[in-house]
Amino acid sequence: MILNLLQFDRVPYAEGLALQKALVEARYENRIGNTLVLLEHPPVLTLGRNSSRANILASDEFLAYRGVEVHEINRGGDVTYHGPGQLVGYPIIDLRSFTPRLGAVDFVRKIEEALIRACGDFGVKTTRIAGRTGVWTMAGGSIQEKKIAAIGVHISRGITSHGFAFNVNPDLRDFQLIVPCGIADREVTSLEREVDPPPSMEAVRNAVARQFGHVFQSQVLWIESPQDLLPELAEASSAVGANADL
Repeated sequence: MILNLLQFDRVPYAEGLALQKALVEARYENRIGNTLVLLEHPPVLTLGRNSSRANILASDEFLAYRGVEVHEINRGGDVTYHGPGQLVGYPIIDLRSFTPRLGAVDFVRKIEEALIRACGDFGVKTTRIAGRTGVWTMAGGSIQEKKIAAIGVHISRGITSHGFAFNVNPDLRDFQLIVPCGIADREVTSLEREVDPPPSMEAVRNAVARQFGHVFQSQVLWIESPQDLLPELAEASSAVGANADL
């Protein structure tokens, strides 16, 4: 099985949503294969289906002053932050393309596993916490687990969208704008905070793509742009390319 890989640098969140929508529709119509999109976003807060506005701690005025957008979206989970230095991944995958078919929980566990392995590539030991989706650093002594990757997905007609946010080297102070994922009793962390010297974003992208291939038992095929998958996606690609910080 092939896993197409699309990589961008910094893409405005609305353009990322438009690209996802186009890819999801193409995957549903079986015009493209399973695809993983890796990119970064400018500062943005996203509110999932289960979110509470009370978990945004900053005022609308302060967010506007800081240039932080707010988007209400259809993924699962609560409020989360995206910003520079955070690797965001959108797996556009048909769960019916696997034998046996993947369920929603299995799909999320596989994302967690790929990110756990990617952390391990850089010497950072991470784990899962029961009842708390995502990837967490290991606890030890009086040190509590810290969240290094958040996961929130949407599944419609068997096709997945949205995905994960993996903290590589973001400004962790930006997470003070919210109660991350609605969890108030744990901190967030990043690869930069956990390992010295910290890996580059390019190295992390490569590790994540490689581990997704292993976990989903797929050969990763790098695609230069969406229109290389489908000519009809040229418009979505142009919108991203015109706004991306490449």
